This record gives sequence, C-alpha cells and structure tokens, in this order.
Amino acid sequence: MSSKVKVLLASVAVSAVTAASATAETWDMPMAYSATNFHSATGEVFAECVTKGTGGALEIKTHPGGSLYAGSEIKRAIQTGQVPIGERLLSGHQNENPIFGFDSVPFLATSFEDSEKLWEVAKEPLTKILEEQNLHLLYSVPWPAQGLYFDREVNSLDDVKGLKFRTYNTASARMAELAGMQPVQIEAAEISQAFATGVAQGMVSSGSTGYDRKIWESLSHYYSADAWLPRNYVMVNMDSWNSLDDATKNVINGCAALAEYAGDWRSIQYNEFTVNELGKNGMATGPVSDKMAEELRAIGETMTAEWLETAGDGGKAIVDAFKASQQ
Repeated sequence: MSSKVKVLLASVAVSAVTAASATAETWDMPMAYSATNFHSATGEVFAECVTKGTGGALEIKTHPGGSLYAGSEIKRAIQTGQVPIGERLLSGHQNENPIFGFDSVPFLATSFEDSEKLWEVAKEPLTKILEEQNLHLLYSVPWPAQGLYFDREVNSLDDVKGLKFRTYNTASARMAELAGMQPVQIEAAEISQAFATGVAQGMVSSGSTGYDRKIWESLSHYYSADAWLPRNYVMVNMDSWNSLDDATKNVINGCAALAEYAGDWRSIQYNEFTVNELGKNGMATGPVSDKMAEELRAIGETMTAEWLETAGDGGKAIVDAFKASQQ
C-alpha cells in the first residue's frame, strides 16, 4: 500500500469520529453506466467509504445504469438539487462550455500518463466553471483510450461512408461528420438495443463499454485508435455541499481521493482485460490500418483547431500547459 493511500485512509478514519455524531441523511447518486462497469464499481466503493466513514450519518446510495436519471439528465439534476450527487461525462455538455471537451480533443492525450498530465492542468479552470454552475467537483476517473467498433471490416474511411455511428459527446459526433458517417446520439444504457435493432452500426468507445454491453452480439470488429481518454466526474450540488459540517466534508474528500486513485488503476487494468474479452467472444481486434490512422490524424487536426477556436484563451492555456508538462 502506497504512503499516499495510507495517509488518505488515516484522514477518513480520523474524520469519521466527528462525522458520526451528525444527523443521519441519505444521498441518491445517479450513474449512467451499468453496475458492472468499472466507473460504477468505483462509485459504489466511494459511496460505501462515505457511509462507513461517517458512521452512517451520511449514506450514499448509487443508482447505476441510468436507472434514476438518463446520462444526459444527470448533470442538470445535480445542478438543480433534484439529487445531491451524481456522476457524469462532462464532454457530453461541451455545448454549455467548450472547456468541458478538453479531455476529448483528438490525439492530444492518448495514454494514461498523458491523460493524467492533461487533467492536472485542466482541473483548476474546470473546477471554477463547475462552481459557477452550482457544482462542487469531487473526483474524476478516465476511460481507457477510445477505439472504433464496426459491423464490418474497415480499412479506410471509404468503408464507412454513410454508416450510422453512435455518438455520446460533441467530439464523437464531429468525428462522425468529418468521416462521412451519420451521427446518432445514444446513451450508454441504450447501446445494446441500438445495435441489435440497426439504429447504429459503429461507435467510438473503450473496450470496457463494448465488454459491458456484450457488443460482440451485434458488431464484428474493434480497432484500437487511442483517439482520446474522456473522463467521468463525480459532482455534488453546491448547496448540499455547503450544508455539510467540516468533519463530513473531510470524510468525503478522503473517500473521493481514494476513489480517483483506485479508479485510475481500474481503468488501466480493465482496458487490457476487456479488449482481450472482445477477441475471446469472436470479435476481430487490432489496430487501425496505416491509411485509416493517417485519415484519423487529419480529422484530429481539424477538430483540434476547431476546439481551440471555440475554447479561446482558456482552451489554449490548457493545451499549452499540457504540452509544457511533456517536455
């Protein structure tokens, strides 16, 4: 066990003594992905940590799979106080603020190491934006690098012209458009049905999403592309957060830090496992062709330029700081 984890555990334990005396309260926590997904598993452990750490004074109950609110509704539900806490993919709200899409700029950060560096430079400005929207950021965990799923063999963009492509944020929709495909917005909980009924024929996502949804029942090919590593964020309604005493906040912060640490590890380990499982269940897996890689890079350059233009000085500052961290 690392010294960082030991310190966090000690912090939670000490704070629990004081927090346990508070009035009992229950928080419902909507999550968009299935209970078996590593993000949901991380959220469940976080919830248990808070419940135990506060001696039951604050119990958090997770609701995975979009069972309480659909993924697209979760952020709004937290902002307006319909629920006090929840998890959401913020890049799905890039239309609200371009900075929300920093983690989905194609081919900017294509590894877990680079994703962590990008997160470190983007955390402060992102936190401020969320605070202005009545949201308190607790922790964030990256998805594995995004690959491409199709119902056919694909060697170039010519092979996907007109194909119906499942999208989940601005970046995935724009990529589909530039590749000549038809973007179709589909939430994670609806993926299996969408592909089974032909509503979509391809998507960009991680191996974990395909594994969770048994995507091999509808699609035949998975190509690793390392397009980007989008992140999920756990947020609290600011009014709910401010209503807590310091001891309870300390417990939550300690549990959140542990969740981010564990979630990073889960994402790395789960990626290799899930891609292997796609192959074991009959899907053809491997990297995109050289021609496809070149075509995707060109799309990435266009999308990066577009994002920087809309994100303005704030977006440029994040990208510049990230590139400086790589030197």
